[in-house]
Amino acid sequence: MTDRAVLSIDFELFTQTPAYRSASGSTDREDVGLDGARFFREALAERDAGSTAFVVSSAAEAYPDAVRALADEGIEIASHTHTHRLLSDLDREARREELERSKRVLERLTGATVSGFRAPAFDVTDDHFDLLAATGYDYDSSVVSSRSIPGWYGGEHDVHEPVPATAIQADAPASITEFPASVMPGVQLPLTGTWLRFFGVRYTIWGMKLLARRGITPMLYVHPWELSDLPAVEGVPTRVYVRTGEWMRRAVERILAQDFEFTTARAVLDGQTAEETRPVRGETA
Repeated sequence: MTDRAVLSIDFELFTQTPAYRSASGSTDREDVGLDGARFFREALAERDAGSTAFVVSSAAEAYPDAVRALADEGIEIASHTHTHRLLSDLDREARREELERSKRVLERLTGATVSGFRAPAFDVTDDHFDLLAATGYDYDSSVVSSRSIPGWYGGEHDVHEPVPATAIQADAPASITEFPASVMPGVQLPLTGTWLRFFGVRYTIWGMKLLARRGITPMLYVHPWELSDLPAVEGVPTRVYVRTGEWMRRAVERILAQDFEFTTARAVLDGQTAEETRPVRGETA
């Protein structure tokens, strides 16, 4: 049994999402999502809760005070690349630059070491773990062991708690740990992101409790733009707008009200070494 959970945030702006970039329309509001990040930070502070923010560093360059405010609250700052482009769309050198530049920008901005990484859209390439090791990261959260979702991701992995990266790729550097995003046991669909908005907050909370009974620390994620009131943009899929804004803000408050210690990914991993055996499973449902 565990009482810890990570409610992370992928700090990207609405205009940096693939859905917006591929849309026919546009908005003149470049900062959509900043108010969502502020709400998230304040909701954590009210409950003395920790979190990890996977930050797109170009957004941090544009709005440094917003990212510093997160760090000043004790939120761990990790990387979500520099531009939020899909890594599989880039060549190896461009991927390396995304990782290196993001780490450099975020460390300069916060004065703290950036050791964690999450790929945009959980888009993992064959050289993913090699590049992470080469650019100075020591953990990743880019794997979702969901069932295959056509047009999305999934179907490749079956890991549900922190493991050495060698459990994902046999030849991966031993220095990298994978902390996968959580899925619903049995159903094998993600607990958060779009799935929280589709299935409702009770779905996510029930999944958290099922994982906790098995001794697995839930790794959840939200986006700041999901917590904002989005502008109508022609060509952005309808699914992007489902239950964003006020509904999502209430959902985050309900999740944080659960009987879990919400903490950082780093804090969870600091209690585990590669030599440790898998945790003893608790009661199953």
